Amino acid sequence: MSNQEKRWPNSLYGVGGEPDPRFTLANERTFLAWIRTSIAIMAIGVAINELQVGGNAALRAVVVIALIISGVVLAGFSYLRWMRIEKAMRQTKPLPSLVSGLGLVIAIVFFALLVGLLTVS
Repeated sequence: MSNQEKRWPNSLYGVGGEPDPRFTLANERTFLAWIRTSIAIMAIGVAINELQVGGNAALRAVVVIALIISGVVLAGFSYLRWMRIEKAMRQTKPLPSLVSGLGLVIAIVFFALLVGLLTVS
């Protein structure tokens, strides 16, 4: 059994050749940055809940649940993005665009407005 056959996921490591390790490590660092961002988003939701921010319990519950779910979804998207970039590098294809970045910006603006409403109420 070769080294490539032992690596998981085989659907990723079984295609193309080995890219420059610097690019692979940079891709992993970016993935970890997205994971840290998703953890921070979930932590904000937990903090809002634990600190009982705002006077409207129903709005607080909506904000907390939305933040935690968004953090989980962002973690999933970051893994998929890491895989897409790694596969593109292994096949010497152009890197995929950052479509999820726009979604993250929209979500942050939306949550900032919700948290603003929560602190005003």
